Amino acid sequence: MREYPKYEKVLFCTDFSENADYAFEFAYGIAKRDQGVLYILHVIPYNTNQAYAESFVTTEDLEKIQKAIEEDLENKYEERYVKKIEDGVRFEIVTKSGREDDEIIKFAKQEKVDIVVMGTHGGTGIEHVFFGSVAEKVLRHSPFPVFIIPCKKKLERSQGG
Repeated sequence: MREYPKYEKVLFCTDFSENADYAFEFAYGIAKRDQGVLYILHVIPYNTNQAYAESFVTTEDLEKIQKAIEEDLENKYEERYVKKIEDGVRFEIVTKSGREDDEIIKFAKQEKVDIVVMGTHGGTGIEHVFFGSVAEKVLRHSPFPVFIIPCKKKLERSQGG
């Protein structure tokens, strides 16, 4: 029987899209199979207008907004991922802010993960030409293996489904 690498630290990156949910199944399966820890990471993209907008909002309102964002994230993590994780599978939820690809790679290095798993939207067109995708940037700069899961709808079309 062929030996495969054992992935003790699996980093799953999510933007809470349908494609990320599909990629979760792969990340979860790897972590469960190898009895590893599953890191579930969401990066809140940095908004260049944030400081400007904050100048018009009171500190109290900012705290309310922050609390609402945190509650929304907790609900998303719970509904989309945590409730699907069986007892005995170790996981950790992580939220960062900043440029997505930078934060993903920084976290992966910090935790010395064995593999990064993420979905791609399969974007095309002018936006992709100018900005690329987060998955593509992570793949280009990651010192760790990166498992990119294609858009489920694209996969179904290619299989005639």
